[in-house]
Amino acid sequence: MTFSPETHTAAAEIIARYPAGRSRSALLPLLHLVQAEQNCVTTEGVAFCAEQLGLTAAEVGAVATFYTMYKRHPVGEYLVSVCTNLSCALLGGDEVYDRIREQLGIGHDETTPDGQITLEHAECLAACDYAPVLTVNYEFYDQVDADSAQAIVEGLRAGQRPAPTRGGPLCSFAEVSRQLAGFADPRPEGVAGPGVGQPSVAGLLLAEAAGWTAEQAPAGAEAKGS
Repeated sequence: MTFSPETHTAAAEIIARYPAGRSRSALLPLLHLVQAEQNCVTTEGVAFCAEQLGLTAAEVGAVATFYTMYKRHPVGEYLVSVCTNLSCALLGGDEVYDRIREQLGIGHDETTPDGQITLEHAECLAACDYAPVLTVNYEFYDQVDADSAQAIVEGLRAGQRPAPTRGGPLCSFAEVSRQLAGFADPRPEGVAGPGVGQPSVAGLLLAEAAGWTAEQAPAGAEAKGS
């Protein structure tokens, strides 16, 4: 496959961000760029990145297969990731995943026949304070249960884009891949919303209410070490 002129131009722009002699640092955004065009990182995508950076296909492939955000077969328009790690699992993450799996009729790392939704269970989505969580194209839907998760997926299948709990408005997998390559969301509404909610700052608010500072331990707390 030949990549589009737009992708070639964008690749040159990405590489130009880095100092001379450090162009291999552009590999991660370049992989996102080719993924934006093909909805995955193909053999052709690996070869394209290698050619642009003067690397071997083996060097590029080693990186592409290390990070889970680089997909090796086409992803649907929406990548639905359900956290099934400890905090989320204890609060119902497995039930959320099972409900969506039954709803879509697909399993982990599979895509619906219409190419619309890819499902995966994730080991951790780094949002334990909002457990259980799922993401759609890496945008967060916090404190979901099986019913609310099913409603989100029903909205996607109906052509809607349910508003995430935090972050920016939902976009397609190809669009978010291009953003991860370092290009701004061109949509007028594509401005990130709240990034932090009450659960993330609960400890900070407690410390402020108690008058604690970084320089002093809470009243009555035993000093540790010297």
